[in-house]
Amino acid sequence: MGCDAAARFLWRDEYRLYDFGHGHPLNPIRLAATRDLIAALGWLAADQEAAPPPATEAELEWAHTRAYIEAVTAAGELGLSPGELAAWGLGTDDNPVFRGMHEASLYYVGGTLAGARYVAEAPDRHAFNPAGGLHHARASRASGFCVYNDLVVAIRWLRRERGFRVAYVDTDAHHGDGVEAAFYDDPGVLTVSLHESGRYLFPGTGAVEDRGQGAAYGTAVNVPLEPATDDVSWLEAFDRVVPAALEAFAPDVLVTQHGCDSHVWDPLADLSLTTWVYREAVRRLHAYAHRWCGGRWLAVGGGGYEALRVVPRAWAMVWGEMRGQETAVAVPEAWVRRWQGLSPAPLPPVMVDPPETAGLETDRMLLARALNRRTVTRLLAGVPWGPTVGWS
Repeated sequence: MGCDAAARFLWRDEYRLYDFGHGHPLNPIRLAATRDLIAALGWLAADQEAAPPPATEAELEWAHTRAYIEAVTAAGELGLSPGELAAWGLGTDDNPVFRGMHEASLYYVGGTLAGARYVAEAPDRHAFNPAGGLHHARASRASGFCVYNDLVVAIRWLRRERGFRVAYVDTDAHHGDGVEAAFYDDPGVLTVSLHESGRYLFPGTGAVEDRGQGAAYGTAVNVPLEPATDDVSWLEAFDRVVPAALEAFAPDVLVTQHGCDSHVWDPLADLSLTTWVYREAVRRLHAYAHRWCGGRWLAVGGGGYEALRVVPRAWAMVWGEMRGQETAVAVPEAWVRRWQGLSPAPLPPVMVDPPETAGLETDRMLLARALNRRTVTRLLAGVPWGPTVGWS
C-alpha cells in the first residue's frame, strides 16, 4: 500500500526507564534496538517522530483507581511492605518494584494517548507507540509485566472525548485480558484477541465462550490457539475472524497491539510463528483501517522477549507499513554490527524469516491446524455476527 496517510512515530528516550531489572524478560533494550533498526532502514523522517508528554494522573484515572495509582507511586519510592505490595500485584517475579516505577510508566501511557489524539484529529492518520501495549494491567492490579494499561486510557479517551466506536485487535501470544475486561460491557468497543489458549499459557483467560455481556454481547472475540500453531494456521484463523468482526462492528478507529511473543524463538510462549506472518497481518490491518475506519489507525508494541532477534524486525514492519514502505529484504549490516555483541545468538540478516525457521514436526503442525479450525468454527457459530464457515 502506498504512502497514503500521515504517520507519527512516538518516541521518548525515557522509555528505557521502565525497567524491571537484570534478568527480567521485559528488557527495554528491545525498544532502542527497534528505533535504531527503523532509522538504519531509512524509515524515520524527522517530521514523523514526536516526543509525547507523560500521561497525567487525571488521565490515568480513566483506567485505574486512585488508590492503585497511589500504591504504585509509593511502591516506586520503595515505601510499601511486601504484604502491601502483594495486594496490588506488585513485588512479584512478574512485576518487581523499581525506583521511579510510577513516573516511568507515565511515559508509556502518554505515548499511546498522544497517538490516540493524533489519529482522532483527521482521517488517514496513523500512529505507532512501540513502548505501548501493556494489555494485562487491571484497574487496581498490576499483571504480566504491566503496571498501567495504556490501551484502556487511550480507548477511553477515544470513546469519551470523540464518541468513536473503537475496534481493538490484539495479536500478542497472551490474551489481552485487561483491555477486554475494561470494555466487556461497552457495545462501542470491539476487542479481538488471537492468543495461545489459556489452558497452556498466562493469564489463563480468553475462552471462545467469553463474548461480552448485555448490550455488548458479541463484541468480545477470543481466538485461543493451540501450541505449535504455525503461520498458515494463525493466518487462516485471522482471516476467518477479524474482517468479519470488523465488518459487523463498523468501527471509527482501529487500535492494534503487535506483541511478537508468538514467534517460534520466543522463550515465554509455545506458538511457532515467523516474521512472515507479522508482515502479512500488518498489511491486512492497514487495509482494514482504510476500509472501515477512514484510515484512523493507532498501533502499539506489546510482548516480545526475543529482544534483538525478533522484536526489532517485527515492529519495524509495523512502522514501515504505516509509512507505505515495501518490506526490506535485508537487515542493514551496520545495525547487525551495532547489536550483535548484545545477542547470545546470531542476528538474522533478513527481515522476513525463511520457511525453515519454524523447524516443527509435521504432525504437530497438522494437529494444531485441525484443532484451531474447530475453535474458529465454534467461535463463529456462537456470535451474532458469525458468517458461515466453509473450509476449502
